[in-house]
Amino acid sequence: MQIVEDNYNSSFFHDQLIYWHIHNNHRQMPWKAETDPYRIWLSEIILQQTRVEQGLAYYERFINNYPTILSLANANDTDVFKLWEGLGYYSRCKNLLSTARQIATEYAGIFPATYDTILKLKGVGPYTAAAISSFAYNLPHAVVDGNVTRVLARYFGMDVAIDSTAGKQVFLEKAQRLLNKEAPGKYNQAIMDFGATVCKPQVPLCEECFLQTNCSALLTNQVQLLPVKSKKNIRRNRWLNYIIIQFGEGVYIRKRQGKDIWQNLYEFLLLESEHAVSAEELLDLDILAYLKAEKFTILHSSEVRKQVLTHQLVNGLFIHLMVYSPIYIPGYEWIDLKKLDRFPFPRFINSFLDIYPLKP
Repeated sequence: MQIVEDNYNSSFFHDQLIYWHIHNNHRQMPWKAETDPYRIWLSEIILQQTRVEQGLAYYERFINNYPTILSLANANDTDVFKLWEGLGYYSRCKNLLSTARQIATEYAGIFPATYDTILKLKGVGPYTAAAISSFAYNLPHAVVDGNVTRVLARYFGMDVAIDSTAGKQVFLEKAQRLLNKEAPGKYNQAIMDFGATVCKPQVPLCEECFLQTNCSALLTNQVQLLPVKSKKNIRRNRWLNYIIIQFGEGVYIRKRQGKDIWQNLYEFLLLESEHAVSAEELLDLDILAYLKAEKFTILHSSEVRKQVLTHQLVNGLFIHLMVYSPIYIPGYEWIDLKKLDRFPFPRFINSFLDIYPLKP
């Protein structure tokens, strides 16, 4: 592992970064310079696994609907998940509600003010705890996210894998040594913004970078080789087929439970298969035996649809049926179509409904 450690190089890096942040950093986000820990926490949870461009609108909607942590703690679960709909990684939303209620009950609605206490909150890891600590309370904790590790790896020539246990510790220690202890929030914001706007993943702006004279990766032609990752995502291939059973002006839906994807979102009758199946094969499955005694009409049968998740590739069909008398499906409830938009659905289902909206 090659790391340039001399004090001059570190001082140059730190001083130039702060100067750039004060005079040339024009990246605008509504939570920048924010000191309200609730708003900082909310923005950080939204931005986990989410691009800033996508997260902005969600952040603003959450602030408009739930301006305080107590208003979020008292909110209806379904309403909150509906607001989160389309943002993905729904465990974040579940943790958001859990933490808001924990702060409401255990801390009288006042956000914790120490790094260790913040770190104990559900859904909060070292990066988020450092961000809240430094931005809200000016505490000396370095943030280490993808932008930060990329900048450090390239500038200091750090070729230890960023996704390894040892690598994470090395980057954390390096970031902590570089941290401006008098203005940690300003420094953290500077290095994150620099990674997002200048030292970008695919097309970094090396030719106009103020750190180019001392950048190890640029000097050794390793910009595209750093940072190093040791692991590759292996995607599970799944077939989630949905039967939309309509009776009159409503359909049957249920809330997803358990620890699978899309927990607490709603769905139609689900038939998961181990491989691709046709509409005819789906309708012959034993699980649909209760329909065989009922008269039904197939209104629509879709082509195979797909959605790529981080660790899964979701495939499936949608079959829309009309039945002419009410039926009982364990775990499902009949919902009027006029009220369907009140319920949060996964994007896989919404993308189908956007093309084939349900009608009475």
